[in-house]
Amino acid sequence: MAFAFEKLVVYQKAVDFADAVCHESEAFPRGYGFLRDQLNRAALSISANIAEGNGRFTTRDRRNFFGIARGSVQECVPLLELANRRQLLSRETHAQFKSDLEEIARMLSGLINGLENRRESRGESRE
Repeated sequence: MAFAFEKLVVYQKAVDFADAVCHESEAFPRGYGFLRDQLNRAALSISANIAEGNGRFTTRDRRNFFGIARGSVQECVPLLELANRRQLLSRETHAQFKSDLEEIARMLSGLINGLENRRESRGESRE
């Protein structure tokens, strides 16, 4: 039996992204463990917060965790930029990761907006 969040395309894309980041960061040379660890944590945090948010009962809690996931997307951007500047990633890989993050961010925004729209249609306050 699958968990409901496993059916979400944004969750699947976030797991794929974290897996790809883990794979690429394995090749980071000695001295860049701090960057590898921070990048891996931020990448994994995206899917973990989608999963945790989906398990919450209130719209407010769900929105909060989806917002945290979106924040983790944003956190990945400067980490990837540093990896790119230090030539730890190829240009192509960096471009693909940024594209993946942009898509995940859009999908998370849609998920959050969908929660808001559903809430407003029921006449609930935004707090």
